[in-house]
Amino acid sequence: MQSRKSDPLAGHHYAVEVQGVVTGYFTECGGLGSEHEVIEHKVVDEKGHPIIQKIPGRMKWQDITLKRGITASMDIWDWRKKVEDGDIEGARHNGSIIMFDQSYEPVAQWDFERGWPVKVTGPQLQSDSNAFGIEELTITHEGLRRVK
Repeated sequence: MQSRKSDPLAGHHYAVEVQGVVTGYFTECGGLGSEHEVIEHKVVDEKGHPIIQKIPGRMKWQDITLKRGITASMDIWDWRKKVEDGDIEGARHNGSIIMFDQSYEPVAQWDFERGWPVKVTGPQLQSDSNAFGIEELTITHEGLRRVK
C-alpha cells in the first residue's frame, strides 16, 4: 500500500490582505488560477489528411471572488469607491490570499499583482430569514502566483 507524504490541505480557513486596504477573513474564495487561450492551427499533411495543431495563445488570469458575512467594516466599499471616482491607479494594489491549517499555521499562499475591485455586491436582505448577510468582492488583477 502506498503512503502519502501529507494529507491534502483543507480550505476552510484563510485570510486576505491587500496592502493595508482590505485585511480579514472571508468565508469563500474562488478564481485562484490562470489559463491560456488555445490557438488551433489547421494544416494538411503530405497525404492530404487534416491535422489540427493546438498552440498556446495569450495567458489570462481569472478574477478572484471573495465572500464574507457583512460586518461594520467599510474597507471593500471604500476601495471600490476609488474605482467609481475614476482613481484606478490609486486603487491598484498587490495582495495575498493565505490559507491556514487547523493550528492556524500558514500552509499555502497566492500573491496577486495590481489588483483592483471590479465589483462589490451587498447582501440580499430578507426579513423572514435567519441567514446572515453576505457581501461579495471581485478583484481583477495582472498576475497571480502560488508562492507557498
